Amino acid sequence: MLAFIRHGATRANQERRYLGKTDEPLSEEGIELLKAYKMRKFYPDVEYLFCSPMKRCTETAEILYPALRPIMIPEWEEIDFGRFEYKNYEELKEDAEYQKWLDSGGTLDFPGGESRKAFALRCKKGFLRMCHELSRAAGWNVEKCAAKCTPVPKRGSGCSHFPSVGIIVHGGVIMSLLSLFAGKDYFDYQAANGRGYVCILTGMNDRTFGAGSGAGAPDVRTLTGADRIIQEDDIQIKVTAEI
Repeated sequence: MLAFIRHGATRANQERRYLGKTDEPLSEEGIELLKAYKMRKFYPDVEYLFCSPMKRCTETAEILYPALRPIMIPEWEEIDFGRFEYKNYEELKEDAEYQKWLDSGGTLDFPGGESRKAFALRCKKGFLRMCHELSRAAGWNVEKCAAKCTPVPKRGSGCSHFPSVGIIVHGGVIMSLLSLFAGKDYFDYQAANGRGYVCILTGMNDRTFGAGSGAGAPDVRTLTGADRIIQEDDIQIKVTAEI
């Protein structure tokens, strides 16, 4: 099970600003809402926790899963909004480049920032890093699954031996990963602060978790061609519920 959770609200979120590289902490209101959601049992129990290193995510992890030490995935920092960073619609509505970006349906590159394609590639590298970290921490790989599961799970069914994993990240990371691995459009996976999706991993192979039993993980810093390492038919994710 994979629980994708967007971080709690910050001041910029409440003011509807584009919050990317600014490392802003949670607001008091955001903290209280997370605590309220936790009291209402919104969040599943997880064995392992992975997290963006930005403050709004690490603070969310501490509130929701205080007993777990999150493993940081640096590739899961939020997208770089460039000139739009920390501005909102009211401040940008007269900007010609912003209007062009809106007219494109949000597909154009951010001026002075990051393209969605580059961001997606970065998020995929982070997912691969998470898989290899999980292989080391939990000792899970496809060979072990095949030995335990009778029959071996087929695509779409999920593996009952796969560890339960919490992923506390940004809205853009959730949209990027789920649009890549679960299908549908990028904006179909928008999540409010503190909300997200419960998923199962339904497609995988031994390349995803390190080939062979006990094999070491490759250094993801050298993976310049991530599309060669992770292909969409290697990993498939199925959304089973909303948080």
